[in-house]
Amino acid sequence: MATKAATQPTHNGAALKTFSTRNDLPADARQKLIKLLNQQLADTTDLRTQTKHAHWNVKGPNFIALHKLFDELAEQLSEFADEIAERATALGGVATGTARVVAANSRVPEFPADAFDWKAVVTALADRYANLAKSSREAIDASDDLGDKNTADLFTEVSRGLDKSLWFLEAHITHSE
Repeated sequence: MATKAATQPTHNGAALKTFSTRNDLPADARQKLIKLLNQQLADTTDLRTQTKHAHWNVKGPNFIALHKLFDELAEQLSEFADEIAERATALGGVATGTARVVAANSRVPEFPADAFDWKAVVTALADRYANLAKSSREAIDASDDLGDKNTADLFTEVSRGLDKSLWFLEAHITHSE
């Protein structure tokens, strides 16, 4: 079967190509899923860069532990971004993950420019991980509503990983009352 390209609207208004596929999901559902996947790709990639920023710049008495933790968390986000991008292409879409596209489309708040102290850095990351975990759970429901259990499963895996990462972050700043 020859690969045929068509255009699809994307979340940033530009036209992207879609490719024919033997995937039996309806074309309109696949287009919505590709848009959803690209949105989550932008958010996940942005959080990865912010986590690396924190890795490079955190200061404090527990520097080395946080430096190593942030590096592990960034690696996990990189793996999630790769899986999300590959799912978009498996559905016949184009994964839009360049730095400019991510910057233009991410919903993740910008990392505070003045956060260097370990507690401020951990708090800022925890807020951003919680937001991405929430949007990942919303993406589970949206994928399920579009009849795509596989994409819902992918977002479930991402959500579970983000919740665990959030737990690791909150363990540094949460105290029992």
